Amino acid sequence: MSDDVDLFVIGAGSGGVRAARVAAEHGAKVMIAEEYRVGGTCVIRGCVPKKLLAYASRFSREFADAAGYGWTVSPPRFDWPGLIANKDREIARLEAAYIADLQDAGVTIVKSRVVLEDAHKLRLVATSAAVRAHYVLVATGARPGNGTIPGIEHVISSNEAFHLPEFPSRILIQGGGYIAVEFACIFAGLGAQVTLVYRGENILRGFDDDVRSHLRTEMEKGGIRILTGRTVAAVEKTATGVRSKLSDGQAIETDRVMFALGRRPNVAEFGLGAAGVELAENGGIAVDPYSRTSASNVYAVGDVTNRVNLTPVAIREGQAFADTVFGSRPTAVDHAHVPTAVFSEPEVGVIGMTEAMARARLAAVDVYRASFRPLKATLSGRDTRMLMKLVVDGSTDRVVGCHIVGPDAAELIQLVGVAVTMKARKADFDATMAVHPTAAEELVTMRKPVARYRREAAE
Repeated sequence: MSDDVDLFVIGAGSGGVRAARVAAEHGAKVMIAEEYRVGGTCVIRGCVPKKLLAYASRFSREFADAAGYGWTVSPPRFDWPGLIANKDREIARLEAAYIADLQDAGVTIVKSRVVLEDAHKLRLVATSAAVRAHYVLVATGARPGNGTIPGIEHVISSNEAFHLPEFPSRILIQGGGYIAVEFACIFAGLGAQVTLVYRGENILRGFDDDVRSHLRTEMEKGGIRILTGRTVAAVEKTATGVRSKLSDGQAIETDRVMFALGRRPNVAEFGLGAAGVELAENGGIAVDPYSRTSASNVYAVGDVTNRVNLTPVAIREGQAFADTVFGSRPTAVDHAHVPTAVFSEPEVGVIGMTEAMARARLAAVDVYRASFRPLKATLSGRDTRMLMKLVVDGSTDRVVGCHIVGPDAAELIQLVGVAVTMKARKADFDATMAVHPTAAEELVTMRKPVARYRREAAE
């Protein structure tokens, strides 16, 4: 039986779109199916709209800081419906651009849910039509996981947060990861009273401990109430809002309750088992270094594999898949050096090992750290500090980790990521001329370590 297409991609998010377009450019006949909107979580209800809302939230601080620089700013007025409408227009423009790129590459786009009937045959739910593909790529991403507590129907996720008809003047957010922290800062910057509840001992589990404590201090300075070591046990609707009962017995009433408890790979109800595709212990699709699943013609990229769940990683995996299968260039993605950012207030940018990781893995570790008041804050009078930290392999002088909390940390870590990926040494940082006056100059002027750790050699 002949194949209808060379490649069928399930999911038109960042990874799927890149894979489909590049495969088509390599000469493959490609079809891609998407049941919601082209662009996936990142473009439609993730990274891009979140960053736009983060920009909006920062204007309140800019207005306040302007007085120290001689500006008189009339009392500002914020328009939530206006922001959401402008955001929606930009997202629609981006979706149209994604669609145009796929069509220009010759990719056929299908608006439908898809079910795998075996490793080669797919059923389009919208029309019941069958399609046979030589290769299948699963790029279905992930979805919010909110749990099943009493009153969960009164809780929103990040998906709904982008489309609220009214701005909540009071909001409780449960979670301590990227999404929870970012939305806490967004809503606080826009004027809401924010309570952040997290079950762990501190926010941003997995990040460097200095980063976690520094950001928490800054967020609390900004008026965000952070309650750790507890969870939301139940939620109920009231006449004036929503009441959350916490695990310690405390009750908090707000206008909205949002859960950001991580995302779960979208692996259910589209026939992975029928295709012979196995899942990994992490709940995602099990893949090899080339993104091939247990079914030899089926591949998977992005958050559905639950490896490193970041948009640039999904894009790189999609590119590598297309080059491997259709471009005769076998490519395995290196997940070891992935810079990442949290668009909180202030921002966080990190790459490489935390101090704790380095001390556990390396025989010798040198730590360089600087905490200082940014120059801009001297006239504005804002009570804020910036953190810069380098983690260095004491045996080789290689910089194995960089951690930044402060304005433009995301932009800074992208460039530092080049140096860390190239295995730059601390001596290379020291030999780099500083640009003055900048915050980033601290990265090349920290001369003395604040801590040194040496592991005793085994006898």
